[in-house]
Amino acid sequence: MAEVGPLQRYLSVGDVARRCGISVSAVHFYERKGLISSIRTDGNQRRFHRGILRKLAIIKVAQKTGIPLAEIGAALDKLPRNTVPTAEDWAKLSSQWRDDLNERIDQLTRLRDQLGQCIGCGCLSISDCPLRNPYDELAQAGPGARLLEMDEPDTP
Repeated sequence: MAEVGPLQRYLSVGDVARRCGISVSAVHFYERKGLISSIRTDGNQRRFHRGILRKLAIIKVAQKTGIPLAEIGAALDKLPRNTVPTAEDWAKLSSQWRDDLNERIDQLTRLRDQLGQCIGCGCLSISDCPLRNPYDELAQAGPGARLLEMDEPDTP
């Protein structure tokens, strides 16, 4: 295998966008957010180390699972600087995100399963509903959609 020369290790913003399947503006956006970084040529053009392709792949996967950019950035900040993320790095990140994803799946499943129950009766009043929240008992648990935030509601 031929050795990669110094110029071949760096890609233009257009090359990065094409290789990752994202727009040039998305590459710039991720750089502004501090998720990736570039160097500048003597002509002030951005150049990205090839390793940025793997980091962008991680960002795209994390975003598709609904992880906010702030959390993605915090996780990437824990990785060694100026290195290409390894399979071990990915294992750490993905196991951390897997727990968060499982919790969101549980919440969405509860939402799906309970979605039609209150509106289905036609009263449109959670506080007065004699079936789901008699005597507004859930108000004692705090504000917000209490049934969706509890594992198993105590009310019928």
